Amino acid sequence: MSAKRIDGTAVAASVRETVAAAVSQLPGQPALAVVLVGEDPASQVYVRSKVRLTEEAGMVSVHHQLPASATQAEVEDLIARLNADPSIDGILLQLPLPKGLDEHSAIECIDPDKDVDGLTEVSAGRLTLGKPGLRPCTPTGCVILAKSAMGGDLSGKHVVVIGRSILVGKPAALLFLAENCTVTIAHSRTADLPAVCRTADILVPAVGRPNMVKAGWIKPGATIVDVGINRIPAPEKGEGKTRLVGDADFADCETVAAHITPVPGGVGPMTIACLLRNTVLAACARRGWAVPEGL
Repeated sequence: MSAKRIDGTAVAASVRETVAAAVSQLPGQPALAVVLVGEDPASQVYVRSKVRLTEEAGMVSVHHQLPASATQAEVEDLIARLNADPSIDGILLQLPLPKGLDEHSAIECIDPDKDVDGLTEVSAGRLTLGKPGLRPCTPTGCVILAKSAMGGDLSGKHVVVIGRSILVGKPAALLFLAENCTVTIAHSRTADLPAVCRTADILVPAVGRPNMVKAGWIKPGATIVDVGINRIPAPEKGEGKTRLVGDADFADCETVAAHITPVPGGVGPMTIACLLRNTVLAACARRGWAVPEGL
């Protein structure tokens, strides 16, 4: 058996097309504000990509950059102004923040109705209670990818999420539970982790340990949605070169699984696509617009 690759780039493009079609039906343009503090090169790349894709979807992109020397008060004052601005539908605080700044405090300043990353305590509470709200982007992307591979209906599937982080592990478990899956959250203290993983119809590694999951951990025919993005040495590319790998050993696991996401090109592209989707949903909820069909 050789697993079918789940093309996250193609699925993300489809989600963005759906978002653009939805935006074209709205009576106004949703607006996403991105806040970048400092000059971290990777963050700058991510922000440029988010700005470009927001505009390509027909939405308004507002970019605020503060220097690395910005104080906690300056960051939180900017967020407060964006909260109060009726033209802004979504607020994204680009992480990580420079050392010395409190990320949690800054995130909690974001109006939950504009929290398009789904990271505030109110957003987490709404997810836990099954109430309407904005869901975290990466876990949402995991569910969409699993549904794209398995035909849409995940009812009754056993999902094992490896990792219990508040960013991915816990919300992913809740989102799969909302799809009528049976969910197990595994972690570093789980007894006989490989045996637990072998019970999964859908395995979601999200721990940040390169190539940790091996073929022997996989039930034949399972679907692997790999959240891990790890940079490892790649001497075959030249001295000092690196490459990206997931938490699952792709070459090993694809001999057993039915479907598997590659790294890169799997879950990663879905995060921005789901961010754009959340911006439209936030705009509709705030402005009283009907959510376009298909979104």
